[in-house]
Amino acid sequence: MLDRGGDRGKVFAELITQELSFIVRLKKTRDLVYRRGKHLVEELAYACPMIHAERIVRQERGKETIYELEFGALPVHLPGKNIPLTLVVVRGLGHEPMALLTSLRVTRGRKSLWWVISAYLTRWRIEETIRFMKQSYQVEDIRLLTYIRLQNMMAILLAVAYFAMVYLGLRIKLRVLAGHVLKAARRLFGVPDFQFYALADGIRELLFGRQKSLERLNPLLNPQKHQLNLFDP
Repeated sequence: MLDRGGDRGKVFAELITQELSFIVRLKKTRDLVYRRGKHLVEELAYACPMIHAERIVRQERGKETIYELEFGALPVHLPGKNIPLTLVVVRGLGHEPMALLTSLRVTRGRKSLWWVISAYLTRWRIEETIRFMKQSYQVEDIRLLTYIRLQNMMAILLAVAYFAMVYLGLRIKLRVLAGHVLKAARRLFGVPDFQFYALADGIRELLFGRQKSLERLNPLLNPQKHQLNLFDP
């Protein structure tokens, strides 16, 4: 899956040469061949019949926003490349339609097209997760002098993020604990757009809100003089 930065002739040539499956969001100025004629993506996006509809809910600025989406598809191929591709068009996410070009074998059926759309939208969640980890744990403010220490720090960070986002956030047996953590975040206006920010803030409050350091939680905790390598066998 590639954003509009991947809408380049060299990128498509490499993807097609290596016979790789792809979903690429197109720029509106991209040329595509449809019914033996060359057309701009913008023209095809507005001409594409919207044969399906879907409603999605997204949390934004502390409240739920409902999006009414319409989507459809057209069989196309790139100029000079006689490879069958599919242009999937989505309306309702912005002022202009979103155009996705895919090499996957899809039909015009609702389930098939929605799978392509969902796959692309998933990359937004991945970007949000990376942003969450950077902001909540101040990763970019940590300075380490060796690669081993960087490896160790990232391994610990991933473990903490997994606990907050998967184990703590999803397991039914820990929902009560998750509720206490969210309450400890002391949010005045409810859970934020991305609820894992509140979980991270709550964990920070529980660990550090009434203590000066982790050493206060365990008097026997002493730092190691030498850096351990978490990846040694």
